[in-house]
Amino acid sequence: MTGVDVLTAVGLFAAAIATIAVGAWGGRLSRTTSDFLVASRTVGPRWNAAAVSGEYLSAASFLGVAGLVAKYGADALWYPVGFTAGYLGLLLFVAAPLRRSGAYTVPDFAEFRLSSTTVRKTAMVVVVVVCVLYLIPQFQGAGLTLNILLGAPVWTGAVGVGLIVIVNVVGGGMRSITFVQAFQYWLKLTAIAIPALVLIGVFANDPARVGEPAPPRVTTATTVDVTTDVSVTVAETKGVRVTGTLDGAPVVDAPIPAPGGHVISAGSVIELDAGAATPVVAGAPVHGDDWVTPGGGFGDRHPLFQVLSLILATFLGVMGLPHVLVRFYTNPDGRTARRTALAAIALLSLFYLFPVLLGVFARLYVPELLITGTSDAAVLLLPSAAVGGLAGQILAALVAAGAIAAFLATSSGLLVSVAGALATDVLRGRVRDFRIAAVIGGAIPIALSLAAGSLELSRTVGLVFAVAASTLCPLLVLGIWWRGLTATGAIAGLVVGGLSSGSAASLAIAGVIDDDVLGGWAAALAGYPGAVTVPLAFGTMVLVSLATRRRLPGDLARTFARMHVPERVGMGVDRLPGRTVDTPPADRQTDRRDV
Repeated sequence: MTGVDVLTAVGLFAAAIATIAVGAWGGRLSRTTSDFLVASRTVGPRWNAAAVSGEYLSAASFLGVAGLVAKYGADALWYPVGFTAGYLGLLLFVAAPLRRSGAYTVPDFAEFRLSSTTVRKTAMVVVVVVCVLYLIPQFQGAGLTLNILLGAPVWTGAVGVGLIVIVNVVGGGMRSITFVQAFQYWLKLTAIAIPALVLIGVFANDPARVGEPAPPRVTTATTVDVTTDVSVTVAETKGVRVTGTLDGAPVVDAPIPAPGGHVISAGSVIELDAGAATPVVAGAPVHGDDWVTPGGGFGDRHPLFQVLSLILATFLGVMGLPHVLVRFYTNPDGRTARRTALAAIALLSLFYLFPVLLGVFARLYVPELLITGTSDAAVLLLPSAAVGGLAGQILAALVAAGAIAAFLATSSGLLVSVAGALATDVLRGRVRDFRIAAVIGGAIPIALSLAAGSLELSRTVGLVFAVAASTLCPLLVLGIWWRGLTATGAIAGLVVGGLSSGSAASLAIAGVIDDDVLGGWAAALAGYPGAVTVPLAFGTMVLVSLATRRRLPGDLARTFARMHVPERVGMGVDRLPGRTVDTPPADRQTDRRDV
């Protein structure tokens, strides 16, 4: 093992051990069902904002945003903008009323609002599906990270991170994970900010290269191994040679015959001379001036639709992410929930400055990643490529620690949401049931992550945002602000939105849209479904509710007062896990201690 590998392994090991240690320390305080589900609603806004940010900044944020900026340029900036701006909607429309409802989970809120166990079970299924889909890219990212940094098989990262997450969640539930995620936010911020600031100093010596109209170039002779078939666009053929299969023909150290599009098969090797223009994966901008100009989309013939769909999915998807919503149940009251959301916007805005910078630097210092499209590795490889020496090795180890923290934090929050939904809606709601659900809920996405196809991390997460925006977002927004929502309308919207967006996400993750099976508008709809599925879900809920208006739940005035009247009036009452009716205030101090 080289010196680089040793330092990287130490960084990964330290981050994992610190996560387990912090989780174990917090787990000592977890005793009751309320501790495991919502940390007994005692988390203050500052601590909770750090925890929210820690679990929200996933593999897509730590690795994927920089990779997409390096690959697609200006249009990729909508990812960090959307990921952050979604919290504004959460702050304005959801955070405080959701907390005042007294619910423990999203399904619990659905039953509270619509007085229907059928809606509750439907929402529970959606919560589990969204969380499992979100867990897949986290585990895939962990496998990618260990494979790139240590040469370990991809499955080891997925299984290793999955096991650590399961142990932490089983050991302490939400109370334990709150400490872990708050710690991991600051670890991730440090791990991405320090390399970015160092690279600013390196870049200061050659600032003119960012906007140059020429294609990106390698500064030293570089060899690229092609592991999957890839279509590339070649701007300049000088200094580019291929050994393997080029455009279906076997070649040995052969130059690219002409500029334009070419197909290089798996198992081939590309040799780039120093100063050679780097081929770019098909669909990505080739020249620097195209890269800095918005409007090119993400490699398809319908760029405007892609961008608008992404904006809609990311802006509204935050309001439907179960692992984000569950954190607001941990606040003492609605006012604190609003303060948590406001603080989270500030913390996220600070963090996202740095992946954008690293994306710019990746196009300069590791342009060879653009050949195969594996740009998610940019953040991991940048320090060694741009800085080099011992300093580069230390920065690489720090980045590796931050990457593992990203996988662990988000996966922990998702698994808590899955376990909470399964424990209270499928099992009996005891601590023992929560632990069983956590083991099952963690094992399934580990297996799926090994079997699923691989997209860019941010694109995969963007698809999950589209599913959340097409299901739980309309349920919460309409449930909180529109008295006309009925149980039948909510179920219809969840089913229509879930099937349409979920089918599109499944096709994209399975890699079907990259084959000849889908093309044109079909591929655009499958890869970026939000512009269609979100209005479809909202429209279905509204129209079906209007058609079934006679089935409105009773006592709507009291329900809406509970959600919108300030706590000091005294109308808020917290529900207990497993209960389907309101609990008298005197009963709030008696929580079950099932073991």
